[in-house]
Amino acid sequence: MTKPSFLSLTAFLLLCSVKIVNAKQPHILFVLADDYGYNDIGYHGSEIKTPNLDKLSAEGVRLENYYVQPICTPTRSQLMSGRYQIHTGLQHSLIWAPQPNALPRDSPILSDKLKEAGYSTHAVGKWHLGFYKEEYLPNNRGFDTFYGYLAGSEDYYTKTLCYGKNFCGKDLRDNFKIVEPTPDEYSTEMYNNHVIDMINQYNSSKPMFLYLALQAVHSPLQVPSRYTEQYAHIKNHNRRIYAGMVSAMDEAIGNITAAFQAKGMWDDTIMVFSTDNGGEILDGGNNWPLRGWKRSLWEGGMHGVGFVHGKALQKKGKVSSELIHVTDWYPTLVGLAGGSLNGTKPLDGFDQWKTISEGAKSPRETLLHNIDPLTKPVGNRLENSPFDNRYRAALRWRDWKVVTGSPGNGSWVPVPTASNNFNIDVDTDDPTKNLWLFNIAKDPVERNDLSPYYPDLVMKMLTKLQQLNVTSVPCVYPPYDNNSNPELHGGWWGPWEK
Repeated sequence: MTKPSFLSLTAFLLLCSVKIVNAKQPHILFVLADDYGYNDIGYHGSEIKTPNLDKLSAEGVRLENYYVQPICTPTRSQLMSGRYQIHTGLQHSLIWAPQPNALPRDSPILSDKLKEAGYSTHAVGKWHLGFYKEEYLPNNRGFDTFYGYLAGSEDYYTKTLCYGKNFCGKDLRDNFKIVEPTPDEYSTEMYNNHVIDMINQYNSSKPMFLYLALQAVHSPLQVPSRYTEQYAHIKNHNRRIYAGMVSAMDEAIGNITAAFQAKGMWDDTIMVFSTDNGGEILDGGNNWPLRGWKRSLWEGGMHGVGFVHGKALQKKGKVSSELIHVTDWYPTLVGLAGGSLNGTKPLDGFDQWKTISEGAKSPRETLLHNIDPLTKPVGNRLENSPFDNRYRAALRWRDWKVVTGSPGNGSWVPVPTASNNFNIDVDTDDPTKNLWLFNIAKDPVERNDLSPYYPDLVMKMLTKLQQLNVTSVPCVYPPYDNNSNPELHGGWWGPWEK
C-alpha cells in the first residue's frame, strides 16, 4: 500500500477546511403570534383564511403535538431561557407593567447565545419579559436592535396601555429611544414595514436572528376595515374583527417572507412559527375541539399552533406528532447556529432538530406544564399523595397527562355562530374536584377522566410532579409599584428603578 504524498494530504486537508468554511449558518426567523387559537388557522379547518401560513406550513413540518404555556410571559420566558417557569421564579400569572419583575439574568438567554455564535440579533414587537430596570431591556439582553413595546398589550394605533384611570402611558421604542406613534398606523402593518426595511438594508453575509413577536392577535379587537370585509358572513362581532386581525397577520407574514426571498436570503433561512398560548374566546379566538382556553391548563390553553419551514429540512411536507415544547427551541436553535450551551443553567429543553427535520423520535418523554404555588388550594389532598394535588399543576408523561388543583375553565367552546352565542359545552365537574388523568393520544379533547381507574398511574404521575417540584425556585410575584406610573416618566412606560 503506497503512502499518500505530502501534496495529496495537503489537498485533502484544504478540501476539509473549505467544507467547514462553507457550512453556512442559517438565518433564523422566529415568528410568535399572540393569543392565536388552535382553531384559527386554515389547516385546522378554520373559516378564517390564512393562505400564507397554510402554504408555509405545508412546505415545511407542521407540529401537531406541540405545547406552549397558557399565557404570555411564561411562554416567552421559556422560549428565551430554555427553562421551565419553576426554575425562573415566574410560575404565577404574568409580568404586569407596574410590577418590579423580570426574567432573571442568572443565565444567558437565546439572543445572548446566538450573538455569541456570530449572529446579528433583532427583536421586533412585544417584549413582556420585564423592564423595571434598564438592564432588563432587550438591548441589554443580547439583542443588537429592538423595535416594539415593553409591556403585555396596548392599543394598536395609539400604542397606549392603561391600568385603571391612573396608570396610563404610551409604549413604543426604537432601541432605547422613545418613539412617538404615527397616527392611524396599525401595529401589524407597522411591524411589517419595519421588518421589510430591515431586510432590504441587511448585509446578508452575516447570519441573522430575527425574533418577530407580533402584537397580533391579542386584544383589543382592532383592525382596518378592509380586512373584515371578507368576513361579513360571520355574525359574531368579536369573531369577525378577530378574523380580520388574523388575515392582517397572515398578509404581513407573506410580505416578510417575500422580502427574504427578494433579498436572496430565504433559501438560507429557517422559519419557526408559534403561538404563545391558546385563543381567548371572549375576544374572538377559538380552540375547538380542545377543552378550555387562554390561561387554563387544559389543552385549549397550551396545545399550540406551530410549524417549521426551511430548505434545510430533510423531510418536508410532513406532520410531526412527536412531543415538542417551547423550551426546546433554545437548544434546537443554538444547535442549528453552531453555538455552545456552555455557561447556561441546566436546561429543560431538548434539541429537537432531528425530530423536526428527519422525523426521528422526540427525546422528550416528560413535559411539565407548570406548578403554581400561589393559586388558591382546592378541595382535599389525596391520601398518601407525594404531591399536594390541591394546587394548580399539570404534567405530561408520554401519552398521559395529570392535572391538579384549579386548572381554569374547562368548558368546550365551538365557534360562535351569532352575536352572543358561544354554544358552550359547559364543564360540569364538581368545583371541589382537584385531580384528573387523561390519555391525550386517545382523548386529545379531555372528555374522559381516567383517574378513578388507574390509581397506581395517578400516584406515579404525582410522584413525577413532586420530583420536579423540589427543584423549584421561590415564586416571584411582587405588588404593583407606584413609581412605575407613566405620569412620573413623561407619559411613557419604561424603567423606573436604578
